[in-house]
Parts: sequence; structure tokens; C-alpha cells
Amino acid sequence: MPLSGVRVIDAGQILAAPFCATLLAEFGAEVIKVEPPGAGESNRGSVSFAQDNRGQKSITLNIAHPDGAALFRRLSDVSDVLVENNRPGTLEKWGLAPESLRETNPGLVVVRISGYGQTGPYRDRAGFDRVALAFAGLTALTGYPGLPPVRPGYFVADYGAGIFAAFGALLALRSRDLTGRGQDVDMALYEAVWRMSGTHAANFGLSGADRERSGNYFPGVVPAEQFATADGHFLVVNATTQRSFEKLCEAIGQPELISDPRFAPRASLMRNHAAIHAIIGAWIAGRSLDECQEVLDRFGVPATKVNTTGDIVGDPHFAARSQVLTVASTDHGELLQPGVVPILTGTPGSVPSRAPFLGEHNTAIYQDLLGLAAAEIERHQANGVI
Repeated sequence: MPLSGVRVIDAGQILAAPFCATLLAEFGAEVIKVEPPGAGESNRGSVSFAQDNRGQKSITLNIAHPDGAALFRRLSDVSDVLVENNRPGTLEKWGLAPESLRETNPGLVVVRISGYGQTGPYRDRAGFDRVALAFAGLTALTGYPGLPPVRPGYFVADYGAGIFAAFGALLALRSRDLTGRGQDVDMALYEAVWRMSGTHAANFGLSGADRERSGNYFPGVVPAEQFATADGHFLVVNATTQRSFEKLCEAIGQPELISDPRFAPRASLMRNHAAIHAIIGAWIAGRSLDECQEVLDRFGVPATKVNTTGDIVGDPHFAARSQVLTVASTDHGELLQPGVVPILTGTPGSVPSRAPFLGEHNTAIYQDLLGLAAAEIERHQANGVI
């Protein structure tokens, strides 16, 4: 697999760091999760833990204890990547600053995920997904005018940061191939969201005006809306190029709309978005979802039902691309989970195993990998280090 031979330490918790590490595990990396003895990380036992730590191994280690920090340093010496999402300065407090780890392992890549990054005036602020969404500007744009902003339905900041962090780890490993030297990957939750913001900064720079909340309407993206069907579903239609707009007009049996002065040229279409949406909505409202989908597919118009999770797990396309998996768990039996992405045609990824029991791999890591004697392991267990 692409990452065979790469060893990763996951010293993170909750979402972004474990998710980053699991993405690497799904393409062949050996991922060793480090958790506090006793209860483990704070998310352990949840469905989220089972999904976002799949494919990892688990050891228990009290990193804050001097003997634990020494063991962590030994593990870092035989690893390629360390992923963590503690508050900035935590590794340094434990005597495990990245540069000090690279004194004995110069090639170590340290991926550091935090709310606001390792530098800047806000580096010490606490940050979770919802806070990052607001700080990055996404919350301000989500919802309807005149009403309070609303949060998106997914953890966009946590999972987005995990993806960018995994990307950063691969870049740093490639750089190490060229230079022999590791480096830090500094990933802030809010920066993942901000990087996905499109042209909002450019438009503000040109106009000096903030975009307001506009519900389902995205300024300049027309026609595009969620429309109610006759049988009680919602259908998204997104025909925002001139060619797709023409196909849509033909599909609904109104080709004259293509040259209607309300909608031609395209600047007129943008101004009269409410009118074209009303016409499309009336056509959809008189037909079932299946009828609408069949007609729009036949004419090549981008459209789909607004899926629920129930729709997704029963959908043949998701199934054909292995995007709904059944994975065992330690606490919840068999769980439905998203599949592995991206799909590589030559060396595809896979879920190597369920999420681990707490300390499930202590013997394999401490005895087999690090070479600790049984008496030494027993002493560390008695002292609460392991």
C-alpha cells in the first residue's frame, strides 16, 4: 500500500487528529494511538471514537509523567510521523518539543492541529469545531436573512483540518525524502474552513461589502435551489452554466425561456433569479421525484434528491463504490461507517481493523517494538506510567 512502512503516532483526541491518523492508516501506515492509562482518551466508548480511530493500535501511556515522556521519546525515535491536537505548548511542557524529538530522530514529521495554530495572538485560545466555523466566517453566511446564523450539519472544521493535516504529513514526508529532515505541520481548525471559502475574500476586496445570509440562494449561482416535489421530497437542481440552463429549459418543455429577455443575457438571469426559480419550482411541484429525476437525467441536467442518511445507506451508487461499510466496534457491535476515500485504482486503501481496545497493543509495542523487559513493563504499570 502507498504508506506501507510508515509508522505514525496518534497522540490526539476527539476528532481532527485521530481522523488524520486514520486516513493514513487506511492507506497502509501503522498508526499507534497513545492514550492515558485508565479511561483512555475522552471520546473513547463513543460511536465517533469507533469510526475515527479505526485501523489504529492502542497503547496506554501517561506522557505527563517523566518516565512516560521518556517512553514517548523512545517511540518517537522509531516513528515517522507524530500527530497531536493538544493546546499549543503542551508538548513543550512535557519536555517533548518537536525540535527536541528531532535531536534523536531528525526525520520526524510532527503534525500539530489546534484551534488557532501554533503562532499568532490567539494561539492560546480554546477552539472546537463550532468555534472555528464562526471564526472562519462560515457561520455568518449560513441561514436566512433576518434570522440568526446556523451551524452546518457536519463537523466541517474538524474533519477538514484532519484532511489538510494528512495532506501536510504527506508533503512533509516527501520533503524528507529530498532533504532527510523532518518538520512541523501547523494546522489550525479555522484555516481549513477559510481555505474552502472560495472567492469571498476576493469579492470583499473588490466591493468592500460583506456578503449577507441569503438562505438557499448563492449570489450569482442561478438557477440553483432545493425544490419540493409532488410526493413530498426535495430535489436540488443546479444548472448554473449557460449550456446546462438551456438543457433545463428544454427538459421542462419551455425552450422559449432560453431567449426570454428576463433571462438573456445571463446578467438578466442573475437579476431575475426569483422568477426562474419560481418557474422551475412550479414544474417540479407537479411531478413526483422519480419523474423529475428521470426527465432531468435524460436531458443531462445536474439534479438529485436531498438525501437523508437512510437514503444514502440504501443507495446503489454508494454501494457500488463501497462508500457505506460495516465495521466491527469494541462497544457498539457492527457499525455502518463511510468508506475509504480517495479511490486509488492501483493501490486502493482499506479499513485494516476496528478501533482498538484501550491498551490492546501494549505488549506488541512496548515489548516487541521498544524491547522493554517484562519486569520493566510491570514496574511502569505499577507506577501508573503505562
